[in-house]
Amino acid sequence: MSTASSPHVTRACEGVVFESVPLVKQLIERTQTRTGLQVTVDIIDRVYETGRKAALDLKASLRIVADALLPPWNYTILPNSTA
Repeated sequence: MSTASSPHVTRACEGVVFESVPLVKQLIERTQTRTGLQVTVDIIDRVYETGRKAALDLKASLRIVADALLPPWNYTILPNSTA
């Protein structure tokens, strides 16, 4: 999710107790803006291994742009150009 949509998602969930995954999915999916942002949510029901690191050569091949706020955690991975 881009950082531009984060405040809108936060507002859509404001004041609601997260009682279930379907409820959170519904709240996030109702997020929209005047300029046309619509959010799609996919729930991945899987347990992920913690502490697993990406291979250095894989990371080097990606276009990673760090955000100004907390760059180790906030970043965007852009598609590689095909041209």
